[in-house]
Amino acid sequence: MNSFGQIFRISVFGESHGAMIGVVIDACPPGIALEPVDFQDDLDRRKPGARGTSPRTEDDIPELVSGVFNGYTTGAPLTVAFRNKNTRSGDYSVFTKIPRPGHADFVAAEKYLGYTDYRGGGHFSGRITLGLVAAGVIAKKIIKDINIKAELVEAGGEKDIEKAISRAIKNNDSIGGIVECRVDNMPVGLGEPFFNSLESVISHLVFSIPAIKGIEFGSGFAAAGMTGSEHNDAIIDKDGKTATNFAGGINGGISNGNDLVFRLVVKPTSSTAQKQETMNMDSGRLEELEIKGRHDLCIALRVPVIVESVTAVALADMLMMSKALR
Repeated sequence: MNSFGQIFRISVFGESHGAMIGVVIDACPPGIALEPVDFQDDLDRRKPGARGTSPRTEDDIPELVSGVFNGYTTGAPLTVAFRNKNTRSGDYSVFTKIPRPGHADFVAAEKYLGYTDYRGGGHFSGRITLGLVAAGVIAKKIIKDINIKAELVEAGGEKDIEKAISRAIKNNDSIGGIVECRVDNMPVGLGEPFFNSLESVISHLVFSIPAIKGIEFGSGFAAAGMTGSEHNDAIIDKDGKTATNFAGGINGGISNGNDLVFRLVVKPTSSTAQKQETMNMDSGRLEELEIKGRHDLCIALRVPVIVESVTAVALADMLMMSKALR
């Protein structure tokens, strides 16, 4: 549903054009220094503004509604909310009858019997990831010395990101990308096989980010073309350091102390200025659709900080679970 985690448990809420969106965190440890300014760097990285991103701008000022007192977390449920202000809901009313290809318009209307908030994609909007980023800020304070860095390494099939964005702008069509995430200073032992293996938990959270279509750890799909003697990572010291890292830092669903490495695929933004055909649910006929409004040509540009955030949430939960089992 809308909650995730075994101990460090997060619940997201809100709609893209509703009054507010945010996250509630249960079991956040007490005594963590927390002020609104702590969120600013990661929130700014998620914001549009770069070439190829949406012109919609929001203040994205975090309101610490509960769980914080005198600048420290209390241990009670922690709520972080963001108010929506810059909305143009009229751009979306047509999609109740003419659902956009690639979007959740059709399935949301069917699943929720026509009562879903369609404005800006409603609860299915990428804007909901603000709550994930907020949770990640707090999770990073829990995992402390573990360092997470994600970056866009490919866009539109190009390693040269600027070249890819320029082509997307010229063609007035959206492109996807590949984001790589590396985590260093990893401890040994995070992960609870089988169903809460480290890669299972990270993958579950990664797929909560709209537009993600695939993930691979370490050598990923390239492992299918390797031999076992090639793929095995030789252990070269008593701390478990390996000569290679084809496993991506995980063996048997448990972190092995080497860098955690994974890559994920971000699809092209479904809202494109190119004309498309879709079904008119009233007439029962196909018709041409030209999407207006404010949309990202390459949503992958804004994904790295969200990936870092969900990774931090997964690691915080795993770390707290590991300590609870000892």
